[in-house]
Amino acid sequence: MSSLLREEMQRVLFRPGKQRLVEFIEIKEPAQGRHFLCVSAAKNKVVQLSVVKCQLSQIKAKSGSKNKKSHTKRSSIQDCYRRTEVWSLQDLTLVDGRDPDVDDPCFLLHFKKVRSITAVSCSAKYAFVRALVAVSDQHCQRSLNLQNFDWAYIKPTSFYSNRGDCVVLSQICFYALNLVCLSMCPVPLDS
Repeated sequence: MSSLLREEMQRVLFRPGKQRLVEFIEIKEPAQGRHFLCVSAAKNKVVQLSVVKCQLSQIKAKSGSKNKKSHTKRSSIQDCYRRTEVWSLQDLTLVDGRDPDVDDPCFLLHFKKVRSITAVSCSAKYAFVRALVAVSDQHCQRSLNLQNFDWAYIKPTSFYSNRGDCVVLSQICFYALNLVCLSMCPVPLDS
C-alpha cells in the first residue's frame, strides 16, 4: 500500500516539479483527511519538507461520442493531493524529539516558527528523522541539529550499519539473551 501511495504522490505532486520523493510518513492533523510529511529532493540539491493533504474528490466525466444525444455520466472517486505547507531543509535549525525515554510519536521542527508534528507511530518518527539525517548529509553537506532522540535508533553503530529498526530490535534481543544466560550460570560460593 505504501509503495502505491509513494508512486501516486511522486507522479501527481513531485515529478511535475522535477523533484524526487525521498521519504514520507503519515501524520495526525486536526483537519479532516489523511496528511503526510514528505521530504523531496531536486537535482539541484534543494531539499524540501512539505505537509501533504490527501482527500477524496468526486470526479464526474461524460462518456460517449459528441454525436449521440444521450450521454451517460460516470463518477469515480480519486485521491487529491495538495501541499499545505512547504519548508526548505536549509531553514530547519533543530529537530526536537521532545523526550527520548518515552514512546512519543510527537516531534518539533524548528524553522522561523516551531511546527509540531505527530506521526502515527514512534517508529515512523524515527524512520523520518533517519531519512532527514541522510538527506542532510548527502545534499546539504551539513549535520542536522537533533535533540532528545535515542541515538541508537538514529545512527546505528558501524558494526550494525544503518539497516533500521529490525537491527536495533535484534540487538536488544541479543542483550536480553545474554542476561538470561548469565543469570542461569551457577555462582561459586566461597567456603
